[in-house]
Amino acid sequence: MIVVYAGTGKGKTSACLGQMLRALGHGKTVAFAQFIKRDGCAGEQVLLRSLLGSHFNVQGLGFVKNCADKAPHIEAARNLLTWSMAILPSVWLLILDEVLYALDYGLVSKSQLSELLVLARKSATHLVLSGRKAPDWLIEASDLVSLLSSVKHPHALGQKALLGLEY
Repeated sequence: MIVVYAGTGKGKTSACLGQMLRALGHGKTVAFAQFIKRDGCAGEQVLLRSLLGSHFNVQGLGFVKNCADKAPHIEAARNLLTWSMAILPSVWLLILDEVLYALDYGLVSKSQLSELLVLARKSATHLVLSGRKAPDWLIEASDLVSLLSSVKHPHALGQKALLGLEY
């Protein structure tokens, strides 16, 4: 199954973590990759590393702020995609958190992500993808798509993200 969590609302990574916990609770093998996020910046990374060991990989360099400086971000995202393709056949579930940001920013291409979807189906590995924007072709190719919308968020009032709740 190909699952997508997308939209402007909070909770995409939390949904990915919930999927991971459910699968682990049933004795399934899970790998979890985080695009965009830097290592050590999100609270879940400590537990992911502890629970998954080598099946957890974070390669992000943070959000792309300047298009002229995209090259290191592209290299990091493509390294993580290569890792994902290599590990995919050996796991029951592969989660690619924030890969849709990487796709939207041009750090990974439609053809690269499409290749991963084909490999997932061929390997009978379930795939979960998250990020803000899900393109129409991906929605069509997926089995389950949940769009999270933001109704109210303190950020709109100028409040900073809260450690432990938002990162």
